[in-house]
Amino acid sequence: MCAALGAGSALTGALGNPATLRWAAGQWLQAPWTLWTASLVHLSGAHLGANLLALAGLAVLGHALRLGHAATVALAVAWPLGTGGLLLWPQVTDYSGLSGLNHAAALVAGLFCTMNPGLPRFARPIGLALVAGTGLKLWLEKAVAHPVLFDPGWGFPVVQAAHL
Repeated sequence: MCAALGAGSALTGALGNPATLRWAAGQWLQAPWTLWTASLVHLSGAHLGANLLALAGLAVLGHALRLGHAATVALAVAWPLGTGGLLLWPQVTDYSGLSGLNHAAALVAGLFCTMNPGLPRFARPIGLALVAGTGLKLWLEKAVAHPVLFDPGWGFPVVQAAHL
């Protein structure tokens, strides 16, 4: 799944990140594919690179932890639901990027590791660290209060609500 997401993001970037693939709150019913494709579109090369680096780390971790089909299915379900969930915030008018899905993947991996006794012994502490670390990051972002926040380092508004 991580390899497919990475390849899709790279391909979308090579195609110039078409705006027709970005999710827009007022238009997604006319373009339902954007529930999936928005995660593959990035606003800059640095945006793509950072998200691909995080995704690669999650892929290596998932492989090392032997996360199986159940974790892949959970991430596949989270993919469109996470994008569609942005409708809960009227401030979020559009969205693109893998960051929301990367957060979902970290939590899927973390929860899978903490709840699956059949994994190696080292998996549970890693899972707890993933859940705690992601939870701390989400708490520090205060995305409920600030669902969209302009980040001068990125040069565009970051949709922190997608991380939730």
